[in-house]
Amino acid sequence: MSAWLVLPAVAALAWWLTGAMRRYALARRLLDIPNARSSHTTPTPRGGGVAIVTSFLLAVPWLAASGIVHWRSAWALLGAGAGCALLGFLDDHGHIAARWRLLGHFAAAGWALYWLGGAPPLTLFGHTLAAGWLAAGLAALYLVWLLNLYNFMDGIDGIAGVEAIGVCLGAAGVSLLAGCGPAGVWPPLLLAGAAAGFLVWNFPPARIFMGDAGSGFLGITLGILSLQAALAQPRLLWSWLILLGVFVVDATFTLLRRLLRGERVYEAHRSHAYQHAARRLGRHRPVTLAVAAIDLGWLLPIAAWVATGGLDGGVGLLVAYAPLLALAVWLRAGQPET
Repeated sequence: MSAWLVLPAVAALAWWLTGAMRRYALARRLLDIPNARSSHTTPTPRGGGVAIVTSFLLAVPWLAASGIVHWRSAWALLGAGAGCALLGFLDDHGHIAARWRLLGHFAAAGWALYWLGGAPPLTLFGHTLAAGWLAAGLAALYLVWLLNLYNFMDGIDGIAGVEAIGVCLGAAGVSLLAGCGPAGVWPPLLLAGAAAGFLVWNFPPARIFMGDAGSGFLGITLGILSLQAALAQPRLLWSWLILLGVFVVDATFTLLRRLLRGERVYEAHRSHAYQHAARRLGRHRPVTLAVAAIDLGWLLPIAAWVATGGLDGGVGLLVAYAPLLALAVWLRAGQPET
C-alpha cells in the first residue's frame, strides 16, 4: 500500500476514534471539571489522545513491513509509546502516584534506547561527542523530560495537537533536505496525520481533551523520532530541538522559576507563558495559532539551515531560543497569576 494512502487513512481513523472516545468519556462521566488551576470554563470530556496513540501505532508495523523503517525502530516506538499511553490512560481514569509514573517513564525510555541501540553522537560547535553510557543516560533524561513537558504544555485547546503537527511537518521537511530518505520523512508525517485527525475535535473551542495518555505518548514518540533522526544524521537532533523550541523553552523556564521559589513542581498550576497569554487575550485560539506561526515561520527556517549544514547546531539553537526566552519573560512564565 502506498504511503500516500496510509497517511489519510491514519488521519481518518484518528478522527473517527476521537469521536468514539468522546462518546465513551461522556458515558463514563470522564470529564475535566474546571477548577482554580484550569484554563477552561466548562466540563469537557478527556482521553481523546487515545485516538492518536491507536492510529499511529497501527501504522508502525506497516512502516517496518514495508521496509521504510527498521523493525528495531518499530519496536522502540511500539513498546515505549504503548507503555506511556497505558500509564497515562490509567492515570486519566484514577490516580497513579508521581513516583510510579516517573518509574514507568524511565522504563519506557530504557526500552526505546535498547531497541535503538543506544544514544546518537552529539555534534556541538564542530566537535563530535561519541555515544556511550553517559550519552545514554542523558538521552534517557531527555526522553523523560520531553514526555513530561508535553504533559505540562497541554493546557489550552488545540495547543498540543498544533505543536505536534508543526514539529512533525518541519521534521519531515528537514529530514528530506538532509537526504535521510523515507525513514526520516514518513514516521513524523504519519504522526502529524494522527494529530490532525484528533485536532478536528480539539481545536478551540475543544469538544474533547487529549488527556495524559495522548500527551505523554506524543512527548516520548517525538523524542524517539528525534533520536532516530540523529542516528542517521547527528545534526538533525539540533533541528528537532529547534522545532520543539516553543514547548521546551516555556516548560523548562517555568519549571526553573517554580523550583527557585520552592514550589511543588508536580502540582497543577497556571503559570506557563501560554497560559498567561491565553488569560490576557481571553481566548485560546490566538495563542494556539501563534504557536503554529512560530513553529513554521521562525523555527522551521533555522532548523532547515542547521539540517543542511549551513549553521552549527548549537548556534542555531541559541538563535532560535533567544526570542522565545524573551517572550517567556515578558509573559511572566513561572510567575503566579495576579
